[in-house]
Amino acid sequence: MWSTTTSGATIHHLRPFAYRPGSPDIASCHGRAIEVGVEPLRDVVGLETAWKALEERATHSFFLSWLWIGTWLRQLPKRAKPHVLIARDCGRIVGLAIVCPRGTWRLGPRSRTRWLLHETGDASFDRLYIEYNGILVDRSMAESVTAACLETLVRRLRRADQLVLSGIEPTLDIAACRAAGGAGLLADLKGTETAHWIDFAKLRLSGKDYRAALGRNTRQAVSRAMRLYAERGPVEHRIMETPSEALAAFDLLAGFHQARWGRRGAFANPGFCPFHEDLIARGVPAGAVRMSRTLAGDRTIGVLYNFVHDGQVVNYQSGFLYERDPRLKPGLVSHVLSVEDSIARGERSYDFMAGSAGHKSRLANAQRSLKWIVVSRDTLERRVETTLRRASRALGALRQRAD
Repeated sequence: MWSTTTSGATIHHLRPFAYRPGSPDIASCHGRAIEVGVEPLRDVVGLETAWKALEERATHSFFLSWLWIGTWLRQLPKRAKPHVLIARDCGRIVGLAIVCPRGTWRLGPRSRTRWLLHETGDASFDRLYIEYNGILVDRSMAESVTAACLETLVRRLRRADQLVLSGIEPTLDIAACRAAGGAGLLADLKGTETAHWIDFAKLRLSGKDYRAALGRNTRQAVSRAMRLYAERGPVEHRIMETPSEALAAFDLLAGFHQARWGRRGAFANPGFCPFHEDLIARGVPAGAVRMSRTLAGDRTIGVLYNFVHDGQVVNYQSGFLYERDPRLKPGLVSHVLSVEDSIARGERSYDFMAGSAGHKSRLANAQRSLKWIVVSRDTLERRVETTLRRASRALGALRQRAD
């Protein structure tokens, strides 16, 4: 065991660390001692109890809810070896996360393990694309617990190992860079994406309804498309109320999505459908999954697959019926109707997640960045990988300009 101090808190790092879900508070604790450890996950039922209890005391995204994490654990590939990261303050669990080790090829004699936060290292399975990733922490001491957990993770890395943090917000990025620096490691930026979203508080302060707040060209495109669709019959935004209805809509979404994207689409991942069928079946009754259809007359022109958490709606996936007439805008119409429904429900925001699709910036009034970073030692291999990655980005930028 070794001890360090972070943000005024003593951190005891234990390896191995006994997993004692539901451990009672230790009232006789002197000072604030945050115990952090990592060990193979053996008791999923116990973890579920501990995770749900901590959720009540945490401020977190949908992707750190047990609905997402529990579904993910049930669907993990056989090769995955999930480990649980646990932080305790005076015996009380104040931090939880899942990290998976993945052995990888490297340039050199030593083996390398990549430790991934809420990912497996299986490129196909990880196309579930977690965003707003992080560590579930007690909100009353979020900064110190996060720092303690990250410090433990980086100090566990052997010479060739890496810590992979995908889809994280800037606050966690800063904390990870600080922990890496304290351990003499470097945090390389693999990528950054902009997530566009609609802040309903900002919209309400403007005194405008949502369509009136859109840009002139977008507003006109929506109005024209609505008129054309209305010629077929009523344009309707319909929420799927039962798991069976939602799963049927998911199948329709898959057909639309594959017709447009083919092998490049999300459904090319063989683990995608089983994961989401499980998530939808559990999430719809809880109100955490919202599947909707947009209809023009009796024909579905769009399907939206959204998550709902703490008054925030996240658009995870969608599928639309594209037709030859470019004036028909199934995506714009579907999202506008969905946003208006969310506003009417008194919710707080509507998030389009990361990505550069044109409709996101046209429909949003706010944005934030998400980052993908890798923490490792400054080795020759890391420098080669960084150089190759930068060259790949530069080549991609040149191709975009050429197009």
